[in-house]
Amino acid sequence: MRPLFAPRGAVATSQPLAASAGLAVLRRGGNAVDAALATAIALTVVQPTSNDVGGDLFAIVWDGERLHGLNGSGRSPAALTLDRLGGRMPERGWLPVTVPGAPAGWRDLHERFGVLPFADLFADAVEYAESGYPVSPEVARAWARAVAEHAALRGPEFDEWGRVFTIAGRAPTAGERWRNPGAARALRLIADTRADAFYLGEIASALAAHSGSTGGLLTAADLAAHGSTWVEPVSVAYRGHEVWELPPNGQGVAALLALGVLDGVDLAAMPLAERLHWQIEAMKLGFADTFAYVADPSAMAVPTDSLLSPAYLASRRALIGERAAVPSPGEPVRGGTVYLCAADAGGMMVSLIQSNYMGFGSYVVLPGFGFGLHNRGVGFRLEPGHPNAVGPGKRPFHTIIPGFLTRGEAPVGPFGVMGGHMQPQGHLQVISSTVDRGLDPQAALAEPRWQWRAGRTVLVEDGLARPAVLEELRSRGHQVRVEPEPTGFGYGQAIWRLPDGGYVAGSEPRADGSALGY
Repeated sequence: MRPLFAPRGAVATSQPLAASAGLAVLRRGGNAVDAALATAIALTVVQPTSNDVGGDLFAIVWDGERLHGLNGSGRSPAALTLDRLGGRMPERGWLPVTVPGAPAGWRDLHERFGVLPFADLFADAVEYAESGYPVSPEVARAWARAVAEHAALRGPEFDEWGRVFTIAGRAPTAGERWRNPGAARALRLIADTRADAFYLGEIASALAAHSGSTGGLLTAADLAAHGSTWVEPVSVAYRGHEVWELPPNGQGVAALLALGVLDGVDLAAMPLAERLHWQIEAMKLGFADTFAYVADPSAMAVPTDSLLSPAYLASRRALIGERAAVPSPGEPVRGGTVYLCAADAGGMMVSLIQSNYMGFGSYVVLPGFGFGLHNRGVGFRLEPGHPNAVGPGKRPFHTIIPGFLTRGEAPVGPFGVMGGHMQPQGHLQVISSTVDRGLDPQAALAEPRWQWRAGRTVLVEDGLARPAVLEELRSRGHQVRVEPEPTGFGYGQAIWRLPDGGYVAGSEPRADGSALGY
């Protein structure tokens, strides 16, 4: 794949029909937020294997002068307590369902920045849901895996998923036309009521009733209490640039911690194996602190600023030696996903990510409305006293993270890599490829990736499986395994502003991705 160069605006995401929906909005006079929203809404229909109306959303917006962050994640039901779980949080079903934040996130982004009528942004998504579309290849693959998993689930809460998302018990194949008229109905209601139907009206009533009749904890009061939160993005310096993420409850600080550690070493001068060693070890340190401290901001004892302070980053950098380690959290001063980006002719840029989590999420689908609910409650911890412990009305630890790159006070552009635990690792690798090696967005996204799993275990793609590199990493204590399946290494997009105006964009070669411009 080649990078896209566009003189006025661009949209990049993991499914071409959704990217087309965003580009159409730009051509009609919409701005980057309008385009991002049209893309995001279309993605719920054309890539339901990764996101849906019943998911969460996070976004970073460059308005032409400064960055704004939106935390569109939902909170746990008021009835969710550790005692209700019986010692474990299931991955599927009602218990891991938190209030979906995506519909409110769409509304709130539009209310602050949009220029076209809100309902206009739903047109392509509604058309695809009602009239159908040919399923793309990677989506079809993921759908087939999901059908196999659903077959093992038992309970009335799972029945509607099979009726809505299978064709006589099987997944749609690549190129086969797929329709979801229930989703068209839900999207029209959200469009016409500016999401009030989802939290206060017809959809909210149906969700509460379905929850009550099939063993859920979600209530009408939980839905009515939901609200997005505008937040200030946080950053670290990296080689004359600034890398921006959203503050907790997301794991973006893991990427910032790792990059802040690496800012003190010259990666570009290192042989490949040594460079990978430093990146992997820095990422482990970032995750160690993130898993220990990141939670709903109201429950965090460690301020984000303390984690990202230069002194603390230097202390963590000093822990990296010649051998692979299994780091512990430090002691700072205390106090299944789609990604898209869009940019317009006026200089506005958007980094947006939304997700079901773990494919189709909970596998709970609302009858008559054609959408599934996420399972973000899986992100909670079960240890009493942990800042991310299960509790009522809390936002769980979140994996989905939009990113943004600036240099000085000037924007470079939005970027992101989806994929659960892979996301901050993908952010680190894309930023390093961009800043340390000068690669364009498409080339940076196409670079072979690694993924730290746990302990000393590291997966690498075939492109990194050079005998000398593997031997060197293993001699340092890394337990390296070559993974031929590319889906575990995340799907990314990026758009960078060009010095003379316009943009250069890239889209994930491991997915059905597309970068479009005009």
